[in-house]
Amino acid sequence: MATILLAGVDLFFRGKLEALLPEHHLITTDGVGNPDLVICDIARIEPEEVADAYPDVPILGFTNHTDTAGLRAGKTAGFDQVVVKSALAERGRDVVGELLASLE
Repeated sequence: MATILLAGVDLFFRGKLEALLPEHHLITTDGVGNPDLVICDIARIEPEEVADAYPDVPILGFTNHTDTAGLRAGKTAGFDQVVVKSALAERGRDVVGELLASLE
């Protein structure tokens, strides 16, 4: 079980992530040590700030498919993976599994 920090993720999408990733512990506040993974809504956070705050933690950013500037911002900030929101909803388990496997 991994501890996954959700940054800027709205309540509705958090529910979807909880359903996709029931074997992991999802948190919304940092303070219990370092998370194993950070998932963030690029449209609701500052990508550079998140990347700076978690330099040694894999970061998965997502945004709407029309937000090309947001997708670029996540990549520029150095996120490990940047996907459109619909892809995360469809393939979230696989994407998270790949990022967590890279830690081993």
